[in-house]
Amino acid sequence: MVSYSYIYRIFGLVFFLIINSVIFSQKKDLNTEAQKNAIIERSIETIAENLEDEDIDFTTLFDLLSSFYESPINLNNKEIKEDLIQIRLLTEFQINAILQHVKKNGNLMSIYELQSVDGFDNQTIRNIMPFTTVSTELYSPHTSFKELIDNSSNTVFIRYSRILEEQKGYRDITDEEWQESENTKYLGNQDKLYMRYRFKYLNNVSAGFTMEKDAGESFWGNNKAKELFGIQQEKGFDYYSAHFYLKNIGKVKGLAIGDYHIQLGQGLTFWSGLAFGKSIDVMNFKRNAQGIRPYASVDENNFMRGAAITLAPIKNIEITAFGSRKKLDANLLESSDTTNQNIDGLNSFTSFQATGNHFTVATLKDKDLLQETFIGGNVKYLNNNFKLGVTGVHSKYGGDINRSLVPYSQFQFNDNKNTVIGADYSYIYKNFNIYGEVSRSENGGTGQLHGLLASLDPKLSASILYRNYDKDYQSIRSAAFAESSTNVNEKGLIFGIEAKPNLKWTVNAYMDQFKFPWMRYLTDKPNTSGYDGMLQVKYKHSKKLEMYGRIRNKVKPKNTNIDVDDIPFIVNENSWYYRYHISYKVSETIQLKNRVEYRTYKRGDSPQENGYLVYQDIAYKPLSSPFSFTFRYALFETDSYNARIYAYESNVLYAYSIPAYYNRGTRTQLTVRYRIRKGIDVWLRWAQWHYNDVESIGSGLNEITGNNKTEVKAMLRLVF
Repeated sequence: MVSYSYIYRIFGLVFFLIINSVIFSQKKDLNTEAQKNAIIERSIETIAENLEDEDIDFTTLFDLLSSFYESPINLNNKEIKEDLIQIRLLTEFQINAILQHVKKNGNLMSIYELQSVDGFDNQTIRNIMPFTTVSTELYSPHTSFKELIDNSSNTVFIRYSRILEEQKGYRDITDEEWQESENTKYLGNQDKLYMRYRFKYLNNVSAGFTMEKDAGESFWGNNKAKELFGIQQEKGFDYYSAHFYLKNIGKVKGLAIGDYHIQLGQGLTFWSGLAFGKSIDVMNFKRNAQGIRPYASVDENNFMRGAAITLAPIKNIEITAFGSRKKLDANLLESSDTTNQNIDGLNSFTSFQATGNHFTVATLKDKDLLQETFIGGNVKYLNNNFKLGVTGVHSKYGGDINRSLVPYSQFQFNDNKNTVIGADYSYIYKNFNIYGEVSRSENGGTGQLHGLLASLDPKLSASILYRNYDKDYQSIRSAAFAESSTNVNEKGLIFGIEAKPNLKWTVNAYMDQFKFPWMRYLTDKPNTSGYDGMLQVKYKHSKKLEMYGRIRNKVKPKNTNIDVDDIPFIVNENSWYYRYHISYKVSETIQLKNRVEYRTYKRGDSPQENGYLVYQDIAYKPLSSPFSFTFRYALFETDSYNARIYAYESNVLYAYSIPAYYNRGTRTQLTVRYRIRKGIDVWLRWAQWHYNDVESIGSGLNEITGNNKTEVKAMLRLVF
């Protein structure tokens, strides 16, 4: 096992500096900063509740909420609709109600006037208060150099993380062992490094850069790999990103140069960046496209690199144009010699590589092999109640995509170019909102979705969405609502309701029925179907105490895991989820959260597999102290990975995660934050998995001998 003495000394030194700075540190603006982080984290936790991913990238969402916290939306401004949609805390009915109220009665004098507006209660008003303001002075941003300097901010993040236990890929091996397989050793050490700089002027100007080195990647190069394989990782960070962004400057609604996201319509024709799917918040089935947004995160594939602009040349019309060209990781077909090139001299590739990791010789060889180009545009007509947009996107790759297709995947994109054209719409009439999108790819495949949001009563809302995606619909960058991870080979209808019989009780429920017209991975039969239903009842006793109970049942088709003369047949994969969650504020500084969750999994006639999770969270966040922490202790036991349970957990800033709990053991995490002085913050985090029933953790090069896996993180933020 590796010695951790030098790591303990480093943490000891940082801890010593923090303790000594308690006496001398300044305590200005602590109330505002603590409140801001607590509110944003709570908002992200609500949005992320039903996601299942180890490391979700919330950077863009955090930046967005942080921007509106620091520069709140003036509810008396007529041009607030798109901004209010982006904070994801209000429905379009509520936003339109605000606009109509101001139009009819004049400017708001206080945000509490919203109590007289349909669809608003005290809790809703409290939710939006951190991100909104009420002022009769309608602000119009200036763009002079002096204005930029006086009202701008500069932020630097430096983050370090490491798994303490030694993993198989970092062990010393002989040259002969390494030459036998390129994937027997990592090129670098276990350290993961992240650095980010950002300049911001209110919500109107953003510029910055991001750099990252993943664990296993080499920072200084690997001479032995160069000697043995003739390949060398470039020195420095493995990933670099930079952006420049303008918003609402005259007729320019948005301008991005460098790295950016662009989100259009309902995500069926084109969408880059994080998109949220099914959740218990049924009024958010509808996508709320953000158009052009700056990109400052570390997903090394799902972003655009080039330029994009949105103009509003005349009233009610917006025109967007964008272009992107970047290199992707890809698997080259056997070799790059001319025998694997087509008549145009293009190489052939078997698959994309989306991990962004370049920590072995093999993955380094796949780096930046394939050039990807997007050229597209969108024309949109919009007023307060109606939006209609038309989008066209052409994509091209600097090589032939030559996948090893099998019957279930035979309709996948397998060319070097594609064009997708679509139209989206949204119309609000009184308390009804109909919306949708229709799209067609170059090969003739089509996709469509249509939805309805209805506010039937201040206490009752409903949502319904129908989607139909052909088995041969092909869009490389789509993220519309779906049961599957891609918008292909799926028909479905989901219906959800939200009822608030009184101020204390809220009932949410949905039922989603879906069908797969063609075969799927591990489902060797067409015309299969399934369903997903959830019911949640929430009780809010007071500002200090709230709880909810949830039950969910999900049934999907899958090949049987029983071998019957090598003939696969389809059975149901049936999962039940039961959850009870309670949150209690002991005081203004201490909050407790408890959760009990139980899951069952059954595949056909195989024995039922079970899992449970119990955890205790303690959050200590005093408003007048530079010190705060969050702590979790969790117990879990599952019969297998099939019965795994996901649970969101807080982390250092910009590093949220949703780990999967499986096998049997405990999970402990402690995150400490300390403000040394105004503009200087430090986070330290310790998290450990302890398994009772294993002798090793992980597999392949990530395998750890033993039953503990411990991660440490340290982050420094400078604001000036």
